[in-house]
Amino acid sequence: DRPEHSALRAAYLDGSVVVTPNPHVHAKFADKRNLTLLSDTALLQEWGFDRAIVDTLVAGIPATERVDEASAERLWAGRRQFFFKAAGGYGSKAAYRGDKLTKSVWAEILESDYVAQAYVRPSERTIRLDGETVKRKIDVRLYTYDGEPLVAAARLYQGQTTNMRTAGGGFAPVLLMAADDSPQDCDRCATGEA
Repeated sequence: DRPEHSALRAAYLDGSVVVTPNPHVHAKFADKRNLTLLSDTALLQEWGFDRAIVDTLVAGIPATERVDEASAERLWAGRRQFFFKAAGGYGSKAAYRGDKLTKSVWAEILESDYVAQAYVRPSERTIRLDGETVKRKIDVRLYTYDGEPLVAAARLYQGQTTNMRTAGGGFAPVLLMAADDSPQDCDRCATGEA
């Protein structure tokens, strides 16, 4: 809705272009404020979700709350336990790990629409890079379309947020294994022996 995007908006509305992700779908599902609802056990139960669904959502979505004036002092004091994300942000834009937050950035957050999400330490993987063994953080994504999974991918990175600039980082394949597969099966696949 920004003025500099008016030509694109007009073309989208008159059907001249297809935009992905679909703006309506993105606004509906990608807004990080939804995470405040999806991580709230009491609210999900009040809405009548099955216990198994509630447990799955709460186990998979770190506790999330809106950043507002009423919570500002408490969130600043406990900032090291949170990751702060712009409600409409994407691609690690306007996302800050609480322990790296400065007072000037905090002031900007308070003037904007942000959520605070419980910080979850990323898992790590060991890779070989230029003959050296190094660790990289990993973030696994499941890309979907129309409610169906399309592809799983991992992103390897260093730093406080995912990025495509890390040496040895970027997209990495995800090997899906059946519960009864052995670790040796994974090793053979990773070395090209499978």
